[in-house]
Amino acid sequence: MAPRFLTLADVTEILNISAPQAYALVRSGELPAIQIGGRGVWRVEATELEGYIQRMYEQTRARNAAEAAADSAS
Repeated sequence: MAPRFLTLADVTEILNISAPQAYALVRSGELPAIQIGGRGVWRVEATELEGYIQRMYEQTRARNAAEAAADSAS
């Protein structure tokens, strides 16, 4: 069974990004996360990460469609 919560290290590995990039996603609210424990360790729910990935796919599709429409209009 896959874990419900992921560490930021897990997120960096899954998305192939740096630790500062993962931290920035969380701090900006783009990637919802919670802080737990006395040290305020960040955890990202696996379903939230999947939702973020899907949103990025949707944004990429929309951007590509807009660029294609602009290219065909010129």
